[in-house]
Amino acid sequence: MTTAPALHTVLGSGPAGTALAVELVRRGHPVRLVDRSGGGPAIEGVERYAADVASTEGARAAVAGAAVVHHCVNVGYHLQVELMPKIQDAVLDAAGREGARLVVLDTLYPYGETHGAVMTEESPWNATSRKGRMRAELDARYLAAHREGRLPVVLGRSADFVGPGVLNSTLGGAVFPAALTGQPVPALGDIDLPHSYTYIADVATGLATLGERPEGDGRVWHLPTAPARTTRQVLALVEKRTGRPLELTVIPEPRPFGPFDATFMAEYAEMFYQHTEPQIVDSSAIEKAFGLTPTPLEAAIDATLAWYEDLLAAAQR
Repeated sequence: MTTAPALHTVLGSGPAGTALAVELVRRGHPVRLVDRSGGGPAIEGVERYAADVASTEGARAAVAGAAVVHHCVNVGYHLQVELMPKIQDAVLDAAGREGARLVVLDTLYPYGETHGAVMTEESPWNATSRKGRMRAELDARYLAAHREGRLPVVLGRSADFVGPGVLNSTLGGAVFPAALTGQPVPALGDIDLPHSYTYIADVATGLATLGERPEGDGRVWHLPTAPARTTRQVLALVEKRTGRPLELTVIPEPRPFGPFDATFMAEYAEMFYQHTEPQIVDSSAIEKAFGLTPTPLEAAIDATLAWYEDLLAAAQR
């Protein structure tokens, strides 16, 4: 008798959740992809499901039958401090009742200002911003739930996203369409400082691996991230591949630009330190533990440009 593959439920259908769902299907898992609407393009092997996981009832319905729950939910930047703790409470309750393992997509925010120090999983959590303190408090609760035996939990931290489907990133929808069409390209802060970016496919690979490997539970891991380069060097890769010089518009302080409106930037102001000091992520721990290798930044930029070229072409039809 063969045992049916275990269901993986992915909460959140943004770029990370969608990429993760595709990766889990590739690995042979049945996948339920959950968001508030349950809509979106069909993905082979993926069940789309509508639920509000900020509510106890919605979260329990979303994870019913799951062996592994991947929490990739995010909310509007101005709503995070209010809503993310509510989502945490509902997801911990639901996954715990189901007897599922919980894999959480996390940010670098708990570290706060590092003054250029390389971020490892051993770095202190020194956040002073509202959102940084909130994320640190959430992470402490996740790890406490694991220690207390409520459910197995593991956290995967990512740097800023880059990749196909990634729009709302500092290396996303404000940059690539402008680079491809000869428009001014925004660049935040000091662009000669090193800044790590995590390729969205590596986010998916890392989270899927953590979902399959319970020996990693009970701690924070940095998801596979290519060695940091300066923002100027990253944009030079974009310039080389588009074959046209980039007209850079450096944004030295928080102000609205591209897809980032005044509401977003007012909330982002406290996080702007990420662009005025080096942001260097070391992901060697997960690479050594699970044999993962981050995608070279050149390949990540190639794939991202190709996706944006298709997006722009579709908009012209």
